[in-house]
Amino acid sequence: MVDSDDKPRGSFRDILRQRTVTSETASSVPHGLRVATAYSWRLLVVAAAIALVIWLVIQLKLLVIPLLIAILISALIWPAFSWLIRHRVPRWLAIVISMLGTIAIVTGLVWLAVWQITRQWSSVQAKTVEGIDQLRQYLIDGPLHLTPSQIDGFLSQAGTFLQQQASLLWSGALAIGSTVGHVATGLLLTLFILLCLLADGGGIWRWTTRLFPRRARVPIDGAGRAGWLTVVNYARTQLLVATIDAVGIGLGAFLLGVPLAIPVAVLVFLGSFVPIVGAVVTGALAVFLALVYNGWWIALWMLVVVLGVQQLEGHVLQPVLMGSAVKVHPLAVVLVVAGGALIAGIPGALFAVPLAAFVNVVAVYLAHRGWETGGRAPDADLIWSTVPRTRKGRA
Repeated sequence: MVDSDDKPRGSFRDILRQRTVTSETASSVPHGLRVATAYSWRLLVVAAAIALVIWLVIQLKLLVIPLLIAILISALIWPAFSWLIRHRVPRWLAIVISMLGTIAIVTGLVWLAVWQITRQWSSVQAKTVEGIDQLRQYLIDGPLHLTPSQIDGFLSQAGTFLQQQASLLWSGALAIGSTVGHVATGLLLTLFILLCLLADGGGIWRWTTRLFPRRARVPIDGAGRAGWLTVVNYARTQLLVATIDAVGIGLGAFLLGVPLAIPVAVLVFLGSFVPIVGAVVTGALAVFLALVYNGWWIALWMLVVVLGVQQLEGHVLQPVLMGSAVKVHPLAVVLVVAGGALIAGIPGALFAVPLAAFVNVVAVYLAHRGWETGGRAPDADLIWSTVPRTRKGRA
């Protein structure tokens, strides 16, 4: 007998349809935690995309590094090249003049450096030995009171360490015996890319923009042109600043009688393209040469010259000359250069600042829809910002 109070049971599908799923657990999660979670997974996706790009760049470094070098060189010579084009010089002749002029300047600097090194090397070597002997005697007679056996033991340990490192470097060089071939290939590829950029850079960029959807082509074109203008301004200003730094420190070394003044000036010029790190290393080299060759007093004055030139650059040249380029916060420079060096060594430190400046300007342009406002985006709270230079006679 079936109880009258019993109700007929439905199918399993009916039970699932009638069952209501409550969101008590979701509603109990705090709003701040939900927002943080939403940001977290999006940041993870962005970080994964950045990591993938960095991995691809490292895998294709033999192609990426020549491409970046060619772009940076084209940005450096672009003012002179565009000046020739504006004055109705044929493009092929402007390319030849720009390329040969750049090669002549670099070759001349290297020749001057090698010429002075060959002239003064024997004198510097003798002075270095004399300075080491004086330092050895100071360690014996000075407050440390070291014994000759202790000093010889330290020197022996240092020599053993250097030999181990040299053997390690030599074995690594043998393991990658095609390094010279890679350098030669990269040099030829850099020259070819540079020629293509100067000959048909506009056509290459127009082809690149056509890879994007039609609605995105105008924003991408405007952002890319704004970023390129920023890189050109940065390279032009950095070239002038590097020249002033090299002349100042090189002239100071020459007047103080420090040897190898021209090679020091060349190193300062090249090192200035790696912000902060290059200036510190090359300045320390000049002070070290003055200390070994000329003694403590001249080394102190050389340090004053180096610090004076760097202060002139940081407080006068950068604010004035960067009026039409990018303003870079020192903290941002240190972090970007350090990060680039950790990821890609010297090339990373070299390209870190212009690449970060380019990305920042592109982000500002796209965020403020610069293609709708004539490219003049409002001020943004970012590390880099493009500052237009006011010209006399214009509103």
